[in-house]
Amino acid sequence: MQEVSKIEDADYYILNSCSVTHKSDNEAFYLLRAAKNKNKDVKTIITGCIAQIEKERLLNNDFIDYVIGNDEKLRLFDYISNDSNFVAKDVMTLDKFTEIELFDTSKTRASLKIQDGCDNRCTYCIIWKARGKSRSASLEFIIKQINDFANSGFKEVILTGIHIGQWGKDIGKTLLDLVKAIESDTKIQRYRLGSLNPTEINDELLNFLQKSNKFCPHFHLSLQSANDKTLKSMNRFYKTDFYLSQIDKINEMFENPFLGSDIIAGFAGETDEDFEITRQNLEKSGLTQIHTFPYSVRKGTIGESLPDQNSDKIKEQRATVIKEISKRKYKSFIERNIGKTLEVLIEKHRDKHSNNLKGITRNYLTVQIISGREDLYNSLQTAKITKYEKGIIYAEFI
Repeated sequence: MQEVSKIEDADYYILNSCSVTHKSDNEAFYLLRAAKNKNKDVKTIITGCIAQIEKERLLNNDFIDYVIGNDEKLRLFDYISNDSNFVAKDVMTLDKFTEIELFDTSKTRASLKIQDGCDNRCTYCIIWKARGKSRSASLEFIIKQINDFANSGFKEVILTGIHIGQWGKDIGKTLLDLVKAIESDTKIQRYRLGSLNPTEINDELLNFLQKSNKFCPHFHLSLQSANDKTLKSMNRFYKTDFYLSQIDKINEMFENPFLGSDIIAGFAGETDEDFEITRQNLEKSGLTQIHTFPYSVRKGTIGESLPDQNSDKIKEQRATVIKEISKRKYKSFIERNIGKTLEVLIEKHRDKHSNNLKGITRNYLTVQIISGREDLYNSLQTAKITKYEKGIIYAEFI
């Protein structure tokens, strides 16, 4: 199979779908319809989470020709070459992580999926039904692929998954075992962790990461709310005071770490008083940036049947308030970094608007450097953050 740039030239149009919100479902269907409108002969394939949850029902849509499940998508060609227009086994029966090496050399930073599935049953979430129980890639597979990335020229790898804090649970290991092995057994120069539950960040892990030469001080915490009543209703097993103290500890241990988070606005039963507590806690938190979105009711979840659902208007209003808090916190974080000298990974491509060199610091700042040099692509450089102007963070080489 060969990738083409225009739908009009394609035999197949493949969409790897997300089903975390209704909006993502609707966007997927819009894209598939649009593909058929541009090329009536193209065969459309939907895979990913919508395909896993909705299964054969999707074939009732005239703009969908194939439905391929989440695990099967890694061998997608095998199915379409046999003209199987539906295959999606029950992911809850899967016990092992499917280990297939994936490379995208067009990217500057490599992403490595180390885990799939989730053993939590959060009341707002449908994804565990689309991904199955938590399954870990073997330590040997991860170390080999990281070294393969390094040998191919990558300087940084991002460890991803559905719930990476659960890595190793099914194979008798812990996330700490993994990061120790990355430190000692790989040639990669930098690594970054995906989203973590605050309960999975213990002192032993933090102490190791603090001393690491390869770890990028960038944490993304899956918080979901900053109100204890709402957290309990969501079936999250921690309280706000606990993770606020975790955030303070991280800020003390690392120099200017990036601390991102997820917050759902307007969950079922969240009153104005509940939201005000969330707002106050987020304001006083040591977070860097907050990714927020209005609560999306997912069919088949406990959250669907909970009383006192909020209106879309209220959910949007609350999300807007949180976004404003996030903007202020991120601006403050940038300003704390101005004047600092940081290591920057220069990207393989210039910024498409300014044509400046673009790069990312260890603590997750995307900076631009005015330079005509092309020999620095995909290299680690030392740069000083000089200013923040019109939404752009500028740096200059030391």
